[in-house]
Amino acid sequence: MSVRLRPVRDDELPAWLESARRFYVDDLVVNGGLTKAEAEEKAARDHGALFPGGRPGEGSHVLVVEDEAGAPIGRLWFAERPFGVWLYEIELDPSVRGRGLGRETMRAFEEQARALGAEKIVLNVFAGNEVARSLYRSLGYAEESVHMAKRL
Repeated sequence: MSVRLRPVRDDELPAWLESARRFYVDDLVVNGGLTKAEAEEKAARDHGALFPGGRPGEGSHVLVVEDEAGAPIGRLWFAERPFGVWLYEIELDPSVRGRGLGRETMRAFEEQARALGAEKIVLNVFAGNEVARSLYRSLGYAEESVHMAKRL
């Protein structure tokens, strides 16, 4: 099975943003060690800066992941940066996970990044997200830094 990436439509953007915000909050709580309140504050601050006025910032690419039939199965968001591109989010619906679609989505994303002239992709993945970390390693991504913390 293959996937396609397409830009989110204006009528889809509010729901896309809300879903992305919820995903980010949940990830910050489950894997980032933040409380729900801390995660909500951070998400509001970060998304406010990256989506000024509720619109993607300059150089941002907000995409819908579709299956072969054109049904939406996830979302992907990246931004062009001086070093290449930063992958902010890739999320597939739970119902389609485990079928290799994450790998296909990453390959489609890498093609788009190359077409934009990017020579490097950078992303952040929480240590607790072993499924994603394993996928990225299998695709040739390597750790460049490790952030550590201890909750007191």
